[in-house]
Amino acid sequence: MSDAAVKPRDATATANSTKAALYLRVSTGRQAESDLSIPDQRRQIIAYCEAKGWDVAGEYVEPGNTATDDRRPAFQSMIDAALVKPPTFTMIVVHSFSRFFRDQFQFEFYVRKLAKNGVRLISITQDLGDDPMSVMMRKIMTLFDEYQSKENAKHTLRAMKENARQGFWNGALPPIGYRIVASEQRGAKVKKKLEIDPVHAETVRLIYKLALVGDGKSSPMGVKSIATWLNAHNIRTRDGGRWGLAAVHLVLTRETYIGRHHFNTRDHKTREAKPESEHAIMDVPPIVTETEFKMVRENLKARSPQWMAPRAVGGPTLLTGICFCAACGGAMTLGTGKGGRYRYYTCSTKRRMGETGCRGLTVPMDKLDKAVADHLEGRLLDPQRMARMLSDLLDRREDWVERRYGHVTELRQRAAEAEAKLKRLYEAIENGVVDMADSSLRERVAELTGIRDQAIADAERATAAIERLGPAVTSNSLRTFVLGARRKLRNEDGTYRRDHLRALAQRVEVVDRSEIRIMGSKTELLRTLVAAASVDSAPFGVPSFVPKWRTGQDSNPRPPDS
Repeated sequence: MSDAAVKPRDATATANSTKAALYLRVSTGRQAESDLSIPDQRRQIIAYCEAKGWDVAGEYVEPGNTATDDRRPAFQSMIDAALVKPPTFTMIVVHSFSRFFRDQFQFEFYVRKLAKNGVRLISITQDLGDDPMSVMMRKIMTLFDEYQSKENAKHTLRAMKENARQGFWNGALPPIGYRIVASEQRGAKVKKKLEIDPVHAETVRLIYKLALVGDGKSSPMGVKSIATWLNAHNIRTRDGGRWGLAAVHLVLTRETYIGRHHFNTRDHKTREAKPESEHAIMDVPPIVTETEFKMVRENLKARSPQWMAPRAVGGPTLLTGICFCAACGGAMTLGTGKGGRYRYYTCSTKRRMGETGCRGLTVPMDKLDKAVADHLEGRLLDPQRMARMLSDLLDRREDWVERRYGHVTELRQRAAEAEAKLKRLYEAIENGVVDMADSSLRERVAELTGIRDQAIADAERATAAIERLGPAVTSNSLRTFVLGARRKLRNEDGTYRRDHLRALAQRVEVVDRSEIRIMGSKTELLRTLVAAASVDSAPFGVPSFVPKWRTGQDSNPRPPDS
């Protein structure tokens, strides 16, 4: 039976006979599947109608739908039939008023709407008339039904939140990259958990890789570029569809992928977000590391127009868009004096609001530019310092390679298992054990073929990703990178190259006249370093902002004369 079933009945009713419509409903899909309640409701209501001498004009069956709102297909079909002129039937018979509605206001709204067209609502277990006392009793009953429904929902939600905290899945489709597996038996219930789906988990890792380092031919990608890249390379969603911006953004921002799945995040009726204090955190196997997740989040924040305006990327000023006041966090913007003869970086908050907004500084542009560039040349671009700074990142890179090879092995094993199952099916068909004409068999063959092909493709893609990491970083390649970076940091006339400087530093904070802070991304340094190890020169790109290699505690003293 479909979700909303309307079943007309052959009635041998006379023109003057009373016609009734039967409305049958259960609240949950589980009740509908096990057929616990609807047959019993039908039996009792038909017996009641026969005793009254009423003819049954039709049945409206609603399996697995709540009665707290009117978004029920069979219910709406019944209301439409009741409101035609003349109505198809003169009464609607239910087992109890709670089957019709569990919202007191909506209940009365529809009862009055039906009454205007000459249709009555009858409950076989709550037989009431139309006198004022009966109307008052009906309102009390429906009000109690509404209260009971809300209490049940509250207790059910509390149980589901506790179930999630214990690490069990409450139902619904899991996030891409995971699959549902049976975990343990508790009485008649089978508790389920999420495990990593090796096929689609590789797609999730690929999305994070594209966001962090690109595809080997480009710099880190944004959400739109990732969606375009996935669709261009025929990498589909779990359902075989094309990737959209919302789906990619959800993968990149969902904490599930670092092992923390949030349950009860939205109101199921209004879809409004709930405060984090009401969430239940469910532990799941992580697909990406927490470091990768945080770096992607910072990349997304850096790409947001609210964080850095597009003009900051192409403006002529060296530090525009990456220079900030340490006191208030506002941007340091360009200011001029003496008809443009003097140029300054000045706190935008102070400039807009005066010292009541911020006591920030105004710094000569040439001196701040020189202080930042000199520090990058003199301290950052030193082979020994850079080796110490990147040592932990290089270690994690090796761990990443080892884990990826493990995923490749798992994917190839899954492809082999699917291939073995296909061979057994083909042998059974050849031997006449099973009939290929069976539709379920054809669906199984298509499913196994899809699993095998997807696993092979993902294994090849994961292997290619490992190969694209490039050669190992040696002391010679590190020295080559440093020399190339120093050479490319300045133009022939001694001026600074803006895009190359930003490949090394993505945020500059002015603390006071003797202190500035420079922050950048270790990952971006490693990416350009690996690229330099595979060619004669050290290429540069303009990376996204991820302040990592300089912290607030490691400040850079400015020259006394600045």
